[in-house]
Amino acid sequence: MDTPENSWLVYLLECRDGTYYCGITNDLPKRLKAHWAGKGAKYTKTRRPFSLIGTIPVPDKVAAAKLEYFIKQQTREEKRRIFQSPKS
Repeated sequence: MDTPENSWLVYLLECRDGTYYCGITNDLPKRLKAHWAGKGAKYTKTRRPFSLIGTIPVPDKVAAAKLEYFIKQQTREEKRRIFQSPKS
C-alpha cells in the first residue's frame, strides 16, 4: 500500500496463534519487514508467521496513537469489524 509522505497507518496483524497485534507506522513495508525479522515488537517475535488483516490511514502520529489505543480496548470481533468496514 502506498501512503503519502508523513501520513500514518494503524494496522492489524493476525498472528500464528490466532491473536491480534495492533500497531502504528508511517512506513508499512519497513514495519512489516521488521516484524518478520523478529525486530518489530516483542509480541510478534514469537508469534510468526502472521498475516495483515488491514490498515486504516490517519493524518498524523497523534491520531494514529489514539486510534491504536481505542482499538486495543475492543473485543476480538470488534477489532476485525473495524478493519473490515468500508473506509470513507
